[in-house]
Amino acid sequence: MFPRTLAALALSASILSTSGSPTPALVNPCAAVHIIAARASTEAPGAGIIGALVQQVQGQSTQTVSTSNVDYPALLNPYASSAAEGTAATKTLLTYQANSCPDQKIVLVGYSQGAQIIGDAVAGGGGGSLGAEIAPVPLYIANRVVALVQMGDPRRSRGKSYNKGTGTNQGLFPRSASQEYSATLQPRIVSFCDSGDLFCDGSFELGDIHTTYLERYQTTATNFILTQIGG
Repeated sequence: MFPRTLAALALSASILSTSGSPTPALVNPCAAVHIIAARASTEAPGAGIIGALVQQVQGQSTQTVSTSNVDYPALLNPYASSAAEGTAATKTLLTYQANSCPDQKIVLVGYSQGAQIIGDAVAGGGGGSLGAEIAPVPLYIANRVVALVQMGDPRRSRGKSYNKGTGTNQGLFPRSASQEYSATLQPRIVSFCDSGDLFCDGSFELGDIHTTYLERYQTTATNFILTQIGG
């Protein structure tokens, strides 16, 4: 299963790796809103394709919106250690932002492996084929997140209130009960996954389903974030 998974991931990554990144907002250190973006596997350093969502929020919000990107390997192989490093880096960014700007509204967005690591940062990561378990940030830090948007999350679990899209199955590494999001965070999350996505839905990969979530859901995700941050 895992070799097939890596091969499929590599196919999707070849499409994702050609995308660009958003331009960071030129605002003071404590803008009203801060968005932390995590790119997909094999994308060049920066926000990757999820950066288009960041840019749209920056362009439509009535508030000042700053942004930073998770600096991590984003490798397919070894995947587990790459995700672990990404989770640690996200925890560091989130903790720094929460402590430095106590009144700031924080948003997390991630695509594919990036979606996994932003989730792991606030709910815990690792376990099983993903290696040693990783503790999340403290609850008071996690609850500073007002919106969390995932696209193609390999840790998706079925039947959750925050699941969006046509997918009905679990991802490749479904989140365990001990790593579930807090009751406070769950209404602040949207996780997009469609049928035909091997990574988040565990179904046979159909075309470019995994690489095209922004084409189908970018506006929906933008509106969700704008609602969560208050415009």
